[in-house]
Amino acid sequence: MAEPGRRRLGIFTTADLTAVGVGEREVRTAVRTGTWVRLRTGVFVTAGDLAEVERTRRRPGLDALAVTTSLGRPSAVLSGATAAWVWGLPRPRAAEPVVELTDPDRWRRGRGWRMTRAVLSEDEVTVRGAYPVTTAARTLVDVARSWPEVHAVAALDAALLRGLTTRSHVAQVLDRQAFVPGIPRAVRALALADGRAESWLETYGRLAFAALGLPPFIPQVELWVDGQLLKVVDGWYPEAAVAVEFDGQVKYRQPAFGRTPAEELWQEKRTEDLLRSLGIRFVRLSAADLGDQRPAVATTVHRLLATPGPLARAFQEAPRAVGRPRDGEVGDDGWLSRVDDRVGG
Repeated sequence: MAEPGRRRLGIFTTADLTAVGVGEREVRTAVRTGTWVRLRTGVFVTAGDLAEVERTRRRPGLDALAVTTSLGRPSAVLSGATAAWVWGLPRPRAAEPVVELTDPDRWRRGRGWRMTRAVLSEDEVTVRGAYPVTTAARTLVDVARSWPEVHAVAALDAALLRGLTTRSHVAQVLDRQAFVPGIPRAVRALALADGRAESWLETYGRLAFAALGLPPFIPQVELWVDGQLLKVVDGWYPEAAVAVEFDGQVKYRQPAFGRTPAEELWQEKRTEDLLRSLGIRFVRLSAADLGDQRPAVATTVHRLLATPGPLARAFQEAPRAVGRPRDGEVGDDGWLSRVDDRVGG
Protein backbone atom coordinates (compact mmCIF):
# COMPACT_ATOMS: atom_id res chain seq x y z
CA MET A 1 0.00 0.00 0.00
CA ALA A 2 2.84 2.42 0.82
CA GLU A 3 4.35 2.82 -2.65
CA PRO A 4 1.06 3.37 -4.54
CA GLY A 5 0.07 5.79 -1.79
CA ARG A 6 3.23 7.85 -2.28
CA ARG A 7 2.60 8.03 -5.98
CA ARG A 8 -0.84 9.45 -5.20
CA LEU A 9 0.31 12.16 -2.77
CA GLY A 10 -0.28 9.82 0.16
CA ILE A 11 -3.93 8.92 -0.38
CA PHE A 12 -5.20 5.45 0.44
CA THR A 13 -8.57 3.76 0.20
CA THR A 14 -10.82 1.50 2.20
CA ALA A 15 -9.81 -1.33 -0.14
CA ASP A 16 -6.13 -0.67 0.60
CA LEU A 17 -6.83 -0.83 4.33
CA THR A 18 -8.92 -3.98 4.07
CA ALA A 19 -6.10 -5.67 2.17
CA VAL A 20 -3.76 -5.17 5.14
CA GLY A 21 -6.32 -6.11 7.78
CA VAL A 22 -7.47 -2.67 8.96
CA GLY A 23 -11.16 -2.73 9.88
CA GLU A 24 -13.92 -0.14 9.89
CA ARG A 25 -13.65 0.42 13.63
CA GLU A 26 -9.95 1.31 13.36
CA VAL A 27 -10.71 3.63 10.47
CA ARG A 28 -13.34 5.53 12.46
CA THR A 29 -10.97 5.87 15.41
CA ALA A 30 -8.15 7.21 13.23
CA VAL A 31 -10.46 9.77 11.60
CA ARG A 32 -12.01 10.82 14.92
CA THR A 33 -8.62 11.39 16.54
CA GLY A 34 -7.35 13.34 13.54
CA THR A 35 -4.63 10.86 12.59
CA TRP A 36 -6.30 10.35 9.21
CA VAL A 37 -8.41 12.75 7.16
CA ARG A 38 -11.31 11.48 5.04
CA LEU A 39 -11.11 13.28 1.67
CA ARG A 40 -14.06 11.50 0.11
CA THR A 41 -16.05 8.39 0.86
CA GLY A 42 -13.53 5.58 1.10
CA VAL A 43 -10.52 7.84 0.36
CA PHE A 44 -8.14 9.00 3.11
CA VAL A 45 -4.82 10.73 3.75
CA THR A 46 -2.76 11.01 6.91
CA ALA A 47 -2.80 14.36 8.69
CA GLY A 48 0.95 14.63 8.19
CA ASP A 49 0.77 14.06 4.45
CA LEU A 50 -2.09 16.54 4.15
CA ALA A 51 -0.06 19.18 5.97
CA GLU A 52 2.87 18.65 3.59
CA VAL A 53 0.57 18.86 0.57
CA GLU A 54 -0.87 22.13 1.86
CA ARG A 55 2.61 23.51 2.58
CA THR A 56 3.77 22.76 -0.96
CA ARG A 57 0.58 24.08 -2.56
CA ARG A 58 -0.41 20.76 -4.07
CA ARG A 59 -3.93 20.60 -2.67
CA PRO A 60 -5.54 20.86 -6.15
CA GLY A 61 -3.62 17.71 -7.14
CA LEU A 62 -4.64 15.87 -3.98
CA ASP A 63 -8.30 16.73 -4.55
CA ALA A 64 -8.04 15.65 -8.19
CA LEU A 65 -6.56 12.28 -7.26
CA ALA A 66 -9.14 11.77 -4.53
CA VAL A 67 -11.94 12.36 -7.04
CA THR A 68 -10.50 10.09 -9.75
CA THR A 69 -9.79 7.37 -7.18
CA SER A 70 -13.31 7.64 -5.77
CA LEU A 71 -14.96 7.55 -9.21
CA GLY A 72 -12.86 4.64 -10.43
CA ARG A 73 -13.75 5.48 -14.02
CA PRO A 74 -10.79 4.94 -16.40
CA SER A 75 -12.46 6.79 -19.28
CA ALA A 76 -12.68 10.03 -17.26
CA VAL A 77 -9.61 12.28 -17.39
CA LEU A 78 -8.77 15.55 -15.70
CA SER A 79 -9.45 18.54 -17.91
CA GLY A 80 -10.03 22.30 -17.94
CA ALA A 81 -8.58 24.32 -15.06
CA THR A 82 -7.62 21.13 -13.20
CA ALA A 83 -5.59 19.93 -16.16
CA ALA A 84 -4.01 23.38 -16.36
CA TRP A 85 -2.80 22.90 -12.78
CA VAL A 86 -1.38 19.48 -13.65
CA TRP A 87 0.56 21.04 -16.52
CA GLY A 88 1.82 23.83 -14.25
CA LEU A 89 0.12 26.55 -16.30
CA PRO A 90 -0.96 29.95 -14.93
CA ARG A 91 -4.57 29.93 -13.80
CA PRO A 92 -6.92 32.65 -12.60
CA ARG A 93 -6.57 33.19 -8.87
CA ALA A 94 -10.37 33.23 -8.64
CA ALA A 95 -10.77 29.94 -10.49
CA GLU A 96 -13.58 27.81 -9.11
CA PRO A 97 -12.14 25.15 -6.74
CA VAL A 98 -13.85 22.29 -8.56
CA VAL A 99 -12.12 19.23 -10.00
CA GLU A 100 -12.91 19.21 -13.73
CA LEU A 101 -13.06 16.00 -15.75
CA THR A 102 -14.05 14.99 -19.25
CA ASP A 103 -15.57 11.64 -20.18
CA PRO A 104 -16.59 10.60 -23.71
CA ASP A 105 -19.71 8.77 -22.49
CA ARG A 106 -21.10 10.44 -19.39
CA TRP A 107 -22.01 13.80 -17.86
CA ARG A 108 -22.11 13.93 -14.08
CA ARG A 109 -21.68 16.33 -11.20
CA GLY A 110 -20.82 15.68 -7.57
CA ARG A 111 -19.51 17.35 -4.45
CA GLY A 112 -16.42 19.28 -5.51
CA TRP A 113 -16.24 17.88 -9.05
CA ARG A 114 -17.83 18.27 -12.48
CA MET A 115 -17.62 15.82 -15.38
CA THR A 116 -18.29 17.03 -18.94
CA ARG A 117 -19.29 14.67 -21.69
CA ALA A 118 -17.18 15.32 -24.78
CA VAL A 119 -15.32 13.43 -27.47
CA LEU A 120 -11.62 12.99 -26.77
CA SER A 121 -9.32 11.83 -29.55
CA GLU A 122 -6.71 9.28 -28.59
CA ASP A 123 -3.95 11.84 -29.04
CA GLU A 124 -5.73 14.30 -26.72
CA VAL A 125 -5.32 12.12 -23.63
CA THR A 126 -2.14 11.35 -21.72
CA VAL A 127 -0.77 10.64 -18.26
CA ARG A 128 1.38 13.16 -16.39
CA GLY A 129 2.83 11.80 -13.20
CA ALA A 130 -0.08 10.19 -11.35
CA TYR A 131 -2.72 12.08 -13.32
CA PRO A 132 -4.80 10.93 -16.31
CA VAL A 133 -5.22 14.23 -18.11
CA THR A 134 -6.00 15.94 -21.39
CA THR A 135 -2.89 16.88 -23.36
CA ALA A 136 -1.52 20.38 -23.05
CA ALA A 137 -2.96 21.33 -26.45
CA ARG A 138 -6.47 20.08 -25.63
CA THR A 139 -6.28 21.66 -22.17
CA LEU A 140 -5.36 25.04 -23.63
CA VAL A 141 -8.23 24.97 -26.11
CA ASP A 142 -10.70 23.96 -23.39
CA VAL A 143 -9.74 26.77 -21.01
CA ALA A 144 -9.40 29.37 -23.76
CA ARG A 145 -13.04 28.79 -24.69
CA SER A 146 -14.21 30.17 -21.35
CA TRP A 147 -11.41 32.08 -19.59
CA PRO A 148 -10.99 35.84 -20.09
CA GLU A 149 -8.55 36.65 -22.84
CA VAL A 150 -5.50 37.60 -20.76
CA HIS A 151 -5.84 34.39 -18.73
CA ALA A 152 -6.07 32.23 -21.86
CA VAL A 153 -3.15 33.95 -23.61
CA ALA A 154 -0.98 33.69 -20.50
CA ALA A 155 -1.58 29.94 -20.35
CA LEU A 156 -0.72 29.59 -24.04
CA ASP A 157 2.41 31.71 -23.62
CA ALA A 158 3.58 29.52 -20.73
CA ALA A 159 2.93 26.28 -22.58
CA LEU A 160 4.70 27.44 -25.74
CA LEU A 161 7.66 28.78 -23.74
CA ARG A 162 8.17 25.47 -21.96
CA GLY A 163 7.64 23.35 -25.07
CA LEU A 164 4.61 21.54 -23.64
CA THR A 165 2.94 21.87 -27.03
CA THR A 166 3.25 23.75 -30.32
CA ARG A 167 1.07 26.17 -32.24
CA SER A 168 0.36 23.49 -34.82
CA HIS A 169 -0.83 21.01 -32.20
CA VAL A 170 -3.15 23.59 -30.67
CA ALA A 171 -4.40 24.50 -34.15
CA GLN A 172 -5.17 20.83 -34.85
CA VAL A 173 -7.36 20.66 -31.75
CA LEU A 174 -9.08 23.89 -32.79
CA ASP A 175 -9.83 22.44 -36.23
CA ARG A 176 -11.44 19.37 -34.68
CA GLN A 177 -13.68 21.55 -32.52
CA ALA A 178 -14.56 24.14 -35.14
CA PHE A 179 -18.26 24.11 -34.20
CA VAL A 180 -17.89 23.89 -30.42
CA PRO A 181 -19.10 26.95 -28.47
CA GLY A 182 -16.34 29.36 -27.53
CA ILE A 183 -13.88 28.25 -30.20
CA PRO A 184 -13.58 31.75 -31.77
CA ARG A 185 -12.27 32.96 -28.39
CA ALA A 186 -9.68 30.19 -28.39
CA VAL A 187 -8.64 30.98 -31.98
CA ARG A 188 -8.07 34.63 -31.02
CA ALA A 189 -6.09 33.64 -27.92
CA LEU A 190 -3.74 31.50 -30.01
CA ALA A 191 -3.26 34.36 -32.48
CA LEU A 192 -2.25 36.65 -29.59
CA ALA A 193 0.11 34.16 -27.93
CA ASP A 194 3.88 34.60 -28.03
CA GLY A 195 6.05 31.83 -26.65
CA ARG A 196 8.78 34.23 -25.55
CA ALA A 197 6.90 35.73 -22.59
CA GLU A 198 8.48 34.47 -19.36
CA SER A 199 5.74 35.43 -16.93
CA TRP A 200 2.06 36.19 -16.65
CA LEU A 201 2.89 39.88 -16.14
CA GLU A 202 4.77 40.01 -19.44
CA THR A 203 1.72 38.59 -21.21
CA TYR A 204 -0.55 41.06 -19.45
CA GLY A 205 1.78 43.92 -20.35
CA ARG A 206 1.95 42.95 -24.01
CA LEU A 207 -1.85 42.82 -24.26
CA ALA A 208 -2.21 46.07 -22.30
CA PHE A 209 0.16 47.87 -24.69
CA ALA A 210 -1.93 46.67 -27.62
CA ALA A 211 -5.13 47.84 -25.93
CA LEU A 212 -3.55 51.27 -25.42
CA GLY A 213 -2.75 51.54 -29.12
CA LEU A 214 0.98 51.48 -28.49
CA PRO A 215 3.23 49.96 -31.18
CA PRO A 216 4.28 46.38 -30.43
CA PHE A 217 7.67 45.90 -28.81
CA ILE A 218 10.10 43.06 -29.52
CA PRO A 219 9.98 40.57 -26.63
CA GLN A 220 13.06 39.19 -24.90
CA VAL A 221 16.00 41.13 -26.32
CA GLU A 222 19.57 40.62 -25.12
CA LEU A 223 21.67 43.74 -24.54
CA TRP A 224 25.43 43.25 -24.91
CA VAL A 225 28.31 45.59 -24.09
CA ASP A 226 31.92 44.78 -24.96
CA GLY A 227 31.07 41.15 -25.60
CA GLN A 228 29.26 40.73 -22.28
CA LEU A 229 25.57 40.02 -21.91
CA LEU A 230 24.37 42.60 -19.40
CA LYS A 231 20.62 42.24 -19.49
CA VAL A 232 17.69 40.57 -21.21
CA VAL A 233 14.82 43.06 -21.35
CA ASP A 234 11.17 42.02 -21.52
CA GLY A 235 10.38 44.42 -24.36
CA TRP A 236 12.47 46.51 -26.76
CA TYR A 237 11.81 49.39 -29.14
CA PRO A 238 14.95 49.41 -31.33
CA GLU A 239 14.66 52.80 -33.03
CA ALA A 240 14.15 54.66 -29.76
CA ALA A 241 16.40 52.35 -27.71
CA VAL A 242 13.63 52.03 -25.11
CA ALA A 243 13.55 48.95 -22.89
CA VAL A 244 10.33 47.84 -21.19
CA GLU A 245 10.49 45.83 -17.98
CA PHE A 246 7.46 44.22 -16.30
CA ASP A 247 8.29 43.68 -12.66
CA GLY A 248 6.59 41.94 -9.78
CA GLN A 249 7.99 41.93 -6.28
CA VAL A 250 8.82 38.23 -6.16
CA LYS A 251 12.16 38.51 -7.95
CA TYR A 252 13.31 40.87 -5.21
CA ARG A 253 11.87 38.76 -2.39
CA GLN A 254 13.39 35.58 -3.82
CA PRO A 255 16.42 36.61 -5.91
CA ALA A 256 18.21 34.18 -8.20
CA PHE A 257 21.80 32.95 -7.92
CA GLY A 258 21.79 33.06 -4.12
CA ARG A 259 21.74 36.85 -3.96
CA THR A 260 20.00 38.73 -1.17
CA PRO A 261 17.19 41.18 -2.05
CA ALA A 262 19.56 44.08 -1.37
CA GLU A 263 22.22 42.56 -3.64
CA GLU A 264 19.63 41.99 -6.38
CA LEU A 265 18.54 45.63 -6.27
CA TRP A 266 22.13 46.88 -6.21
CA GLN A 267 23.17 44.71 -9.17
CA GLU A 268 20.14 45.76 -11.18
CA LYS A 269 20.80 49.44 -10.46
CA ARG A 270 24.44 49.18 -11.54
CA THR A 271 23.52 47.39 -14.77
CA GLU A 272 20.79 49.84 -15.69
CA ASP A 273 22.94 52.86 -14.82
CA LEU A 274 25.56 51.59 -17.27
CA LEU A 275 22.98 50.98 -20.00
CA ARG A 276 21.42 54.41 -19.45
CA SER A 277 24.84 55.98 -19.86
CA LEU A 278 24.91 54.42 -23.33
CA GLY A 279 21.60 56.00 -24.33
CA ILE A 280 19.13 53.27 -23.39
CA ARG A 281 15.98 54.42 -21.62
CA PHE A 282 13.83 52.23 -19.39
CA VAL A 283 10.14 51.93 -18.68
CA ARG A 284 9.59 49.78 -15.59
CA LEU A 285 6.00 48.71 -14.92
CA SER A 286 4.11 46.69 -12.33
CA ALA A 287 0.67 45.11 -12.58
CA ALA A 288 -0.77 48.14 -10.76
CA ASP A 289 0.64 50.47 -13.42
CA LEU A 290 -1.29 48.56 -16.07
CA GLY A 291 -4.57 49.06 -14.24
CA ASP A 292 -5.86 52.52 -13.39
CA GLN A 293 -2.56 54.11 -14.47
CA ARG A 294 -2.81 52.93 -18.09
CA PRO A 295 -3.35 56.41 -19.60
CA ALA A 296 -0.22 57.69 -17.86
CA VAL A 297 1.74 54.68 -19.13
CA ALA A 298 0.62 55.39 -22.70
CA THR A 299 1.66 59.03 -22.40
CA THR A 300 5.10 58.10 -21.05
CA VAL A 301 5.79 55.48 -23.73
CA HIS A 302 4.60 57.74 -26.57
CA ARG A 303 6.86 60.52 -25.29
CA LEU A 304 9.90 58.24 -25.15
CA LEU A 305 9.25 56.78 -28.60
CA ALA A 306 9.04 60.28 -30.09
CA THR A 307 12.77 60.75 -29.43
CA PRO A 308 15.15 58.56 -31.48
CA GLY A 309 17.80 56.51 -29.75
CA PRO A 310 21.55 57.20 -30.16
CA LEU A 311 22.93 56.97 -33.69
CA ALA A 312 26.30 55.61 -32.54
CA ARG A 313 25.60 52.64 -30.33
CA ALA A 314 28.12 51.21 -27.87
CA PHE A 315 25.81 48.31 -27.22
CA GLN A 316 24.49 45.44 -29.30
CA GLU A 317 20.90 44.19 -29.29
CA ALA A 318 20.02 40.57 -30.02
CA PRO A 319 16.37 39.54 -30.06
CA ARG A 320 15.78 35.96 -28.99
CA ALA A 321 14.00 33.95 -31.67
CA VAL A 322 12.52 31.56 -29.11
CA GLY A 323 11.75 31.84 -25.44
CA ARG A 324 14.00 30.36 -22.79
CA PRO A 325 12.27 28.97 -19.70
CA ARG A 326 13.65 30.11 -16.37
CA ASP A 327 13.12 28.91 -12.85
CA GLY A 328 9.90 30.57 -11.78
CA GLU A 329 7.73 31.08 -8.80
CA VAL A 330 4.25 31.89 -7.70
CA GLY A 331 3.77 35.46 -8.85
CA ASP A 332 2.55 38.44 -6.89
CA ASP A 333 -0.92 38.02 -8.35
CA GLY A 334 -1.17 34.45 -7.08
CA TRP A 335 -0.81 32.77 -10.48
CA LEU A 336 1.41 29.76 -10.83
CA SER A 337 4.12 30.63 -13.32
CA ARG A 338 6.61 27.83 -12.98
CA VAL A 339 7.05 24.18 -13.77
CA ASP A 340 6.07 22.14 -10.74
CA ASP A 341 8.05 18.93 -10.98
CA ARG A 342 6.15 17.52 -8.01
CA VAL A 343 2.85 17.07 -9.84
CA GLY A 344 3.35 13.34 -9.96
CA GLY A 345 3.46 13.17 -6.17
